[in-house]
Amino acid sequence: MKRGGKSGPRQPGGGKQTAGSRKKRSPPGRGGRQDRFGGRNDKPRLAEERGPRSDRPRGKPVRSARVEDRPRPSLRDTRETMPAKPVPTISPALAAATKVQTVTVTADENGMRVDRFFEARFPGLSFSHIQRIVRKGEVRVDGKRVETKSRLEAGQTVRIPPLQLAAPRVREDSPQVLKDREYLRSITLAEDDDVLVLNKPMGLAVQGGSGTTRHVDGLLEALRGPGVDAQRPRLVHRLDKDTAGCLLVAKTRFAAAALAKTFRTRSARKIYWALVAGVPKPKQGRISTYLAKQEMEEDSFMRVAKHGEKDAVHAVTYYAVVETSAQKLAWVSLKPVTGRTHQLRAHMAHIGHPIVGDPKYFNIENWEFPGGLQNKLHLLARRIVVPHPRGGTIDVSAPLPPHMEQSWNLLGLDPDRFDPIVDAPDED
Repeated sequence: MKRGGKSGPRQPGGGKQTAGSRKKRSPPGRGGRQDRFGGRNDKPRLAEERGPRSDRPRGKPVRSARVEDRPRPSLRDTRETMPAKPVPTISPALAAATKVQTVTVTADENGMRVDRFFEARFPGLSFSHIQRIVRKGEVRVDGKRVETKSRLEAGQTVRIPPLQLAAPRVREDSPQVLKDREYLRSITLAEDDDVLVLNKPMGLAVQGGSGTTRHVDGLLEALRGPGVDAQRPRLVHRLDKDTAGCLLVAKTRFAAAALAKTFRTRSARKIYWALVAGVPKPKQGRISTYLAKQEMEEDSFMRVAKHGEKDAVHAVTYYAVVETSAQKLAWVSLKPVTGRTHQLRAHMAHIGHPIVGDPKYFNIENWEFPGGLQNKLHLLARRIVVPHPRGGTIDVSAPLPPHMEQSWNLLGLDPDRFDPIVDAPDED
């Protein structure tokens, strides 16, 4: 790898990346502080290696994937026995919501996000429609405008505008539903009656957006049970489209509320693996900055901002170098204390060690892409550890995605090596 000259990063195989092949972006600003983290917490117990389950698709067994002290019925057992019959087009609640109404937030809905409140109350209401009515101010809580991420409190009144009726639901035995259900089975790491942990592949969006028709949130409709009041699995956190790995899904309203509180109070432990340019010094440290969203033509990214700046949010990340390759690349384990948009990607770029294959934040000029490595984002949501809604602990790990496994093999990195990030504090 070379530094110098005026050419852009090389594409996989050694070819140089031209200016026309990627968007030009201003590098994120600098600020905040970085230091070694002191003290050592008790190491969380690592999940034991497990062989392939009988209900898991054949292939390489998933390492360190389990849900402690909970039964795990498979989708095959619980879904394929459903009667093949037509499902009503829409729920009664949604069918009746053709005019303005006011409802009261119940105790079970306390702390629920506005968008999740609508999804729970009106099954079948599209994500884009919820976003639109909230953005236009048609939804009011105690007479005031809100955002989709705003939290509701028991006893509050919610003004609900006339809702757009959903398209008729497809049959439970339709080819597309069966195909989506089978696909979700193939990427399931662990499951029980309340939660589902998926191994989200790189390139699959978590939620829909402009021009995005296939996403995890839409695929989860295939797991809704029979009947108009059947509960639909719902997301409790997000991953970037190009980030692979552990994605936690709640299968019941009870689990959704409990897990939402867990993430809100930062009780969830998340560990990510990344391949970065260069070797961070010190090899273990803490990155603390403020981040703000920067709009740029038709794109946006998170930049490092100053304390007190409008819309700036505090972000804290602990990192540890696990292994290096010729001092040119480093396998880094990351533990985000806060959960900001693009936090890990922006933080690694901020300290001068951007994640390999990052189209937004890779800001090293004239960097040669190592031959044999694929020019894809090398970021994995490796492990998630959270309290289970009914007791015990959810502790699940995801394997390296294919493009990262190829890079690990080419660079001689050992994925079984001890991960020192488990010693990092959980507080900011």
